[in-house]
Amino acid sequence: QVQFVESGGDLVQPGGSLRLSCTVSRNIFSTNVIGWYRQPPGKYREQVGTITTGGRTVLAEPVMGRFRIFRENNKNTVWLQMNDLKPEDTAVYYCNAAPAVDAWGQGTQVTVSS
Repeated sequence: QVQFVESGGDLVQPGGSLRLSCTVSRNIFSTNVIGWYRQPPGKYREQVGTITTGGRTVLAEPVMGRFRIFRENNKNTVWLQMNDLKPEDTAVYYCNAAPAVDAWGQGTQVTVSS
């Protein structure tokens, strides 16, 4: 079974921080690159960044230097640490494999607003 469960979204002021979590089914977590994605209001879903099984990360240019991805192997969990949040970071955030598989979770809403 393939499953992704995201949590941690919230309303935050510009400049604030949030940490999102993604729990991944073990069969996917241990063998795949995991990605964070987001879908801003009225826009297509885009990739935020990825992390390999070995912990190597790649971040999209708009979030570079502000976001960090890390994984907790004993909990099948991938985290997205988001700092210095901007209104344009407002989106529903998802995790999935990278490339993504057809098993999207519910996502978690992040709203950055004063």
